[in-house]
Amino acid sequence: MDVGTRLVGWFRRTGSEALGWVVVVVGVILMPLPGPGLVIVVSGLAILSRNYVWAQRLMDPLERRATEAAKFGVETWPRILVSFLGGLWLAVLGAIWWIGPDIPRFTVVGVGFGPELPAQGWATALGLWASALAAWGLLAYSIVRWREPRPAELP
Repeated sequence: MDVGTRLVGWFRRTGSEALGWVVVVVGVILMPLPGPGLVIVVSGLAILSRNYVWAQRLMDPLERRATEAAKFGVETWPRILVSFLGGLWLAVLGAIWWIGPDIPRFTVVGVGFGPELPAQGWATALGLWASALAAWGLLAYSIVRWREPRPAELP
């Protein structure tokens, strides 16, 4: 093995470790904010699981449960429809946050809201639209990967 090959291997391992840790830290920072903080943390753990056994041990049960949930979610057409409508709801909310209509003033636990939507604007709208696209993409993937045709559906 020459020096160049060993150097490339070292950079791949170091780069994936650095990326994994950065993604985990960003996910932890985003957890209290609106957005997919937990999903980002899990993504970082998935990257780290290539190099660390402890991360792989955390990911194995998560992967099993996610697969079970995906199979359950595409088992019937009503469930698929509800999942699609959930993505549509996110897209509509993105449009509402983009437009930014005035809302009535109200208080929750001493915190006042109104007349603007909290965090209204293009950034929140883009985040909601990205979430809708991700939901539809995962739904399509789950249908293709795990939807089993019923005996009545077979030709």
